Amino acid sequence: MKKILSIISIISITILLLSGCGSTVTPNAEAADISEKVDYKLNLGIVQILEHPSLDAARQGFLDVLGENGYKVGENLIVNYENAQGDMPTLNSIAQNLVSDGCDLILAIATPSAQAVANASKGTDIPVLFTAVTDPVAAGLVKSMDKPETNLTGTTDMAPVDEQIKLIQEINPSVKNVGVIYNSGEVNSVVQVELVKEIAKDLGLNIVEAIATNTSEVDQAAKSLVGKVDAIYIPTDNVVVTALEAVIQVAEQNKILLVSTEKDSVNRGTVATIGLDYYKLGRQTGEMALRILSGESKPQDMPVETQDQKDIIINLKAAKALGVTVPQSLIDRAAEIIE
Repeated sequence: MKKILSIISIISITILLLSGCGSTVTPNAEAADISEKVDYKLNLGIVQILEHPSLDAARQGFLDVLGENGYKVGENLIVNYENAQGDMPTLNSIAQNLVSDGCDLILAIATPSAQAVANASKGTDIPVLFTAVTDPVAAGLVKSMDKPETNLTGTTDMAPVDEQIKLIQEINPSVKNVGVIYNSGEVNSVVQVELVKEIAKDLGLNIVEAIATNTSEVDQAAKSLVGKVDAIYIPTDNVVVTALEAVIQVAEQNKILLVSTEKDSVNRGTVATIGLDYYKLGRQTGEMALRILSGESKPQDMPVETQDQKDIIINLKAAKALGVTVPQSLIDRAAEIIE
């Protein structure tokens, strides 16, 4: 009998550890001490397509806002953070588990994650917030940006693409051919590339596309542009940004200007950007979560929010490595300079 009870105890503990929103999987060391069990007020599910600095920053910004407003892991907040590591079947399974486990709120980071959770939560009243989604309408997440009319809303990372392409010309007016590396399987990336093409026509630029469907293909995609382009533009593509160092290496070896859509990529080695700060975007999403949790608003009535962030960020160290001279007039206007 004792042996049977022992086996039952082990099975029970295992079930508890695997029980989705009923278990604590925290994304940072500070929140990891949960030895003292207390009654939780909020079960939060977070799903991320894969790990890279931009998406990680958005997640941290979201959690920081909750923490600053009284939601503490180990006290009144339980977090189940899951990362699909770029695998779509895994992503869909994670989304289904978070919904079936009865999370009070789900944060979906990046377009594929949001699409998976949207499908899994269809017909439920679970509020879902997304962040790092470029075009929520094209992705089928909301009916419109102003009135979602679904259980999803959140923040878009649509970048000021026109200004970023013009930035390439300002750094080097002689640029004629611009390469764009992206994953054609990501809706957000396809939307951005179409915008780039439209803008390029008016600016007299030729766009050369290179496809990478997974991170292992990014290096070859970058190499395929050598000798064909004067600059490379990095959109908010999850596959490419995850393997950004491969692009940077090719660009350094061949002295090709690199301009990206957001700040984290500039920190990692692209020359410049105008726009996005994913940590701030995550915080903005966190503020939306507070309004939902307080009962002030419901996702279906909350407009999708954008980030009014058009700061110029320049990495002079990267510029030197790429053989690029940044005009002083641009340096003088920069909000942040990395040296």
